[in-house]
Amino acid sequence: MEKRYVKDRLRRSMMFVPGNNPGMITDSRIYGADSLMFDLEDSVAFTEKDTARFLVHNALKTLDFGKKEIVVRINDLSSGLGTADLEAIIPAGVHVVRLPKTDSAQDVIDCEREIARIEARHGIPVGATGMMAAIESANGVLNAKEIAHASPRLIGVALGAEDYVTDLKTTRSDGIELLFARSMILNAARSAGIAALDTVYADVNNEEGFLEEVALIRKLGFDGKSVINPRQIGILHRAFIPSKKDLDKAYAVMEAIREANARGSGVASLKGKMIDRPVVLRAQRLIALAEADAAEEE
Repeated sequence: MEKRYVKDRLRRSMMFVPGNNPGMITDSRIYGADSLMFDLEDSVAFTEKDTARFLVHNALKTLDFGKKEIVVRINDLSSGLGTADLEAIIPAGVHVVRLPKTDSAQDVIDCEREIARIEARHGIPVGATGMMAAIESANGVLNAKEIAHASPRLIGVALGAEDYVTDLKTTRSDGIELLFARSMILNAARSAGIAALDTVYADVNNEEGFLEEVALIRKLGFDGKSVINPRQIGILHRAFIPSKKDLDKAYAVMEAIREANARGSGVASLKGKMIDRPVVLRAQRLIALAEADAAEEE
């Protein structure tokens, strides 16, 4: 079966693009984000839902987004709008459907059932369309593990902080209010072998605050972050560039693996230490980050 999505790829940045803004939809191809997320939910007024759905459908059908991952955030199914969103974007070729306000594994299962039904009706291989779940409530955070394991279509789990802190009866501050949610979502994603995406940083003029938050989520282990302004993309990507020391070690690890393979040995070592699978995976990710940065520089 040919899948539209790639489960394991760089997702340093996932940029929100309002679905009712044709100029931003067209220009989004040049912004440099790893993933583009056309939004049919919160950034679109109720009176413009049909217009946004039409614009996004036509953009997916007619515009060339190159190798970028194309995500569409639908309205939740209980709103009565989500199914119509799916009917428009799946035949148009969306790579990944982002399900908002995911409170339980059943929310993922319900959405997957609708996606499969639409795929089958349009002659699309069932399972070709990916999904990601956005967790935005206390219930969702507590159910994060079950959500992350709810479907093989899931490429990642994301945190939606604004609704979450409202549910907690607090506000965004220095990040302490999000630590539990970030830790739960990150560990849930890792247990399922999928990506973990952090929430947006809304103050686009506060570069220092944005960098502090990016440094925190990198330490925690997140794959990337949602962004709302093109100015944040370059800053975010530069923050993910590995240090020269780490990159040199990563290349040394992969060279040791190649030398071991050339000898026909199943065991590789570096400076007397055996190289195990976690070390290789870390090295591969660091090299992928460096290569992505080099490609952007070119």
